[in-house]
Amino acid sequence: MTALSQRIEMHQAQKLSPRLQHAVRLLQMSSLDFMQEVHAMIDSNPFLEGAETDPPHESHDAEREPWLADGRGASAPRVATDGGDLESLGSVAVSVTLVEHLHRQLNMITLPLRDAVLAKALMGSLDDDGYLRTPLDEIAAMADLSPPASLEEMRIALRRVQSLEPTGVAARDVEECLLLQAAEFDEPALRSLAMRIVADHLDALAASRDPAPLARQLREPVEAVRRACDQIRRLDPHPGWRFGAPHVQYITPDVGVKKVRGRWTASLNPAVFPRVRLNQHYADLFHRHRGAGSGELAGHLREARWAVTNVQQRFSTILEVAQAIVDRQAPFLEYGAMAMKPLALREIAQEVGVHESTVSRVTSNKYIATRHGVFELKFFFSRAMTARSGAAFSGTAVRGLVGEIIAAEAPGEPLSDADIARLLAQQGLTVARRTVTKYRQQLKLEPVEKRRHAAA
Repeated sequence: MTALSQRIEMHQAQKLSPRLQHAVRLLQMSSLDFMQEVHAMIDSNPFLEGAETDPPHESHDAEREPWLADGRGASAPRVATDGGDLESLGSVAVSVTLVEHLHRQLNMITLPLRDAVLAKALMGSLDDDGYLRTPLDEIAAMADLSPPASLEEMRIALRRVQSLEPTGVAARDVEECLLLQAAEFDEPALRSLAMRIVADHLDALAASRDPAPLARQLREPVEAVRRACDQIRRLDPHPGWRFGAPHVQYITPDVGVKKVRGRWTASLNPAVFPRVRLNQHYADLFHRHRGAGSGELAGHLREARWAVTNVQQRFSTILEVAQAIVDRQAPFLEYGAMAMKPLALREIAQEVGVHESTVSRVTSNKYIATRHGVFELKFFFSRAMTARSGAAFSGTAVRGLVGEIIAAEAPGEPLSDADIARLLAQQGLTVARRTVTKYRQQLKLEPVEKRRHAAA
């Protein structure tokens, strides 16, 4: 007989208080959402009022230039409207975004809350093409689960999202996107051959429509290779394009940067800083006439003080993180993307004295205006790559170089991604062809066949 026993174990776990959870949520908000939240606080709390005050720690240099104009950037889901009566609603075509489409499918699956949170975090990181460009560890940090999500959990969540429609969604690059789709071919022989071609011979497929050389490499019948290539060309390398394209909006940068006395200096944009302060007159009246039944007003006063402190803390943290990034990426500000340095969230977190997840939240949906354009703060982070000389360089710099190589192509002679990889290798930058493909797609540049066709 199995004996029953009881055991008492003690362990420590960090839990965020409701107020701290609220502060974390506010920190991750875009400036527009945060301002709306603050205005709602002012409307509901008698101890808060709008105020004409300067942002904290802003640069007060007397020679400061006018703030940079707004730039185009973030997008919002398209909203379909109907001008008819209620009876026409049954035939209204509603534009559904990719994320909405994925959420509807996920909601039909019974999942533990933790798994659903990770899947939705991945969905929220997809780009317009339907690709997942953000590293899994960064998404895990943004999910902010306790205990933190492991890499294996993130991989399981990724496979779960990749199992949804459209097939190919949440791929990390074009090769993975096509492999996910080729894996669904009905015929086993065709499926196996197509996946071999995508995995090992994608450049040859893109470079020529003649299947004979590829058939010789694969030691397969020419007709079988031709059929597999035809099927691969029918696949969709941009699964996200099938869904409602978001409207382009104008964004207001949170931070601006300019050179002050020889140093690049970040400053907050006053346009995104909510003017809020404690109504001291009402607070004094409350303290003088406080009675037994004033518990609700006392709660409002505590929330008002917390709100003022949180507004100050939010923008102080944004400015500190932005300045730390500016200090590390001064070469970019001088010379552009080619001078971008590798940078990790950990480096900025250590310099500012906060957790990496805080830096991740601060840099999400926050924008900085520079002489080279308006960029999300996340743009300045990239993993280090090593040249043959041993020197480190950033992926952002290589992406800029890929764009320059394509822009300098001879008329009618576009370069394949493999050609570009070879050119980079000649400059001492060893970059895989699939990495070149990823950077080209991020730059919204067409593949070689489409560029050749457009030049014809």
